[in-house]
Amino acid sequence: MGQQFWTTVILDFLIALGVVLGGVMLGGVGAFLADDYPMFKMLRLAEQLKIWAMVAAIGGTFDMIKNIEITILGGQINLALQQLCFIISAFLGAHTGTVLIRWMIQGEY
Repeated sequence: MGQQFWTTVILDFLIALGVVLGGVMLGGVGAFLADDYPMFKMLRLAEQLKIWAMVAAIGGTFDMIKNIEITILGGQINLALQQLCFIISAFLGAHTGTVLIRWMIQGEY
């Protein structure tokens, strides 16, 4: 596992984190401008944006699934495990963003 692997893991984490945080913050501003309850809307958005943050971070689900299939069928288990690490990294970034939003607005876990 070289530098490229760790660079991709870090980028996937931070991209997913940024999608959740940015989407929730701008969604909260939109809820405020629409005279809605921003805190409630922000909690809902954080949960709804998790999957989209993961998809954005890994570059699309179909390509990732195809890569895993090719590497497993080709006998390259090491590459398949790397792809799974990228997915886990993106999930952790999206989940961290959701936890941070809940913490900032003192929402329920």
